[in-house]
Amino acid sequence: MTSRGHESISGTVEPEGSPSFGPAEMMAVVLARLIRDGETVFHGVASPLPMVAILLAKRLHAPNCVYLGIAGGVDPRPERLPASTVGPELLAGTRSLVTLTDLFDLAARGRLDTAFLSGAQIDAGGRINLSVVGDFARPKVRLPGGAGSAALMPSARRTILWRTKHDRRSFVDQLDFVTAAGNVDRVVTPLCVLRSVDGRLEVESIHPQVLSEDLVAATGFRIEAGSETPVTPAPTAQELALLADVDPDGVRRSEFASSSVGGG
Repeated sequence: MTSRGHESISGTVEPEGSPSFGPAEMMAVVLARLIRDGETVFHGVASPLPMVAILLAKRLHAPNCVYLGIAGGVDPRPERLPASTVGPELLAGTRSLVTLTDLFDLAARGRLDTAFLSGAQIDAGGRINLSVVGDFARPKVRLPGGAGSAALMPSARRTILWRTKHDRRSFVDQLDFVTAAGNVDRVVTPLCVLRSVDGRLEVESIHPQVLSEDLVAATGFRIEAGSETPVTPAPTAQELALLADVDPDGVRRSEFASSSVGGG
């Protein structure tokens, strides 16, 4: 597949008869591939997929990435993954403890390489809404809020967004409210990988078995996708085996059974 000057999300395409996978496995593997060895990486609350992806990346290609969790652990080694990303299990084996004050200071000094965040709405500029649906004064839905997103998105060296629903209500032409904006690099969804190019999201690759016309129809802002759009390489047998070892209880699938939105 093609790359525009940074790392590729590519992996080895497995031959026919390779292990099966679903959207949770696809997203966890793609998120893991995006993590670079040696990076300092953070995820916030309600973030099972990034939690799994970081631990998977450390087993695959990024053993030297530093994992900072919202629970306060630094490179924890949990025996079992919790359903909640603030679970005390994420303090097991930690090298040190980090507070939110430490985290924001780290980001402000340019030393937080990657932050995983999400949004109930995402627009073509990679801006997110975690505040309200509808008019701010009289919203149809009041969302949980952005927590630290507004501080982290512009100060982390890059932000990777993820969303387990890809539809026109989630990927919108205009946000109902701008909660946060900043250094968005990629957006990973069950349908595709979007990449920020000159401040606008473009389709980098479309996942296996997804039709380009379905992707276009499911996106509320203009994107281009067709027969020449690269296909995201499917998870390899090695990636799936290590994923099952990292997450034997399938915590990665919990976001697909929930309407919660993760973030900072």
